[in-house]
Amino acid sequence: MATVQVRYIVNDVAASIRFYVDNLGFKLDMNPNPHFAMLSLGDMRLVISPPGNMPGGGQALPDGTKPQPGGWNRFGIQVPDLAAKIEELKKAGARFRNELVKGTGVNQIILEDPSGNPIELFEATIAVAQLGGKH
Repeated sequence: MATVQVRYIVNDVAASIRFYVDNLGFKLDMNPNPHFAMLSLGDMRLVISPPGNMPGGGQALPDGTKPQPGGWNRFGIQVPDLAAKIEELKKAGARFRNELVKGTGVNQIILEDPSGNPIELFEATIAVAQLGGKH
């Protein structure tokens, strides 16, 4: 059951569904129309919708500002072998914003979805940085 929800604004819902399901192991939970989808990965729900004038998370703010994909806020997905995942994604044609970064506690890279939204892939290098385990 999801305990955290993230919304991403995407340019193409169908392409985004394929990207998240095929490359990152998300499950498609709902796609009732071309303008909305709900996916899940473990305890996280990802809701995606395009910018536009239809009701929902993609609609313009009262001042007329329209949501758009991209930015720097992101969610992270822990992977057991980051180097292997990077190679797999490169072979699938995925885009990255940077190269592998070796940090304090984790190694990481920033992947982009088809609309340019960032996803941080990381591999914990110390126990306290691990998700879902005892520290």
